[in-house]
Amino acid sequence: MALKVGKRYQCEQCGTEVLVTKPSGGDLSCCVVTMQQLTPKKTASAD
Repeated sequence: MALKVGKRYQCEQCGTEVLVTKPSGGDLSCCVVTMQQLTPKKTASAD
């Protein structure tokens, strides 16, 4: 899995969040578990 700049990842065990600042070809892990990429939250429309 390639890590892309600007993507956020979270540990499901302890809740630690990481923001990627440099691209990489590896995986992020915390608490001996691979971190999951967070999906962007939808914002309300300003219509």
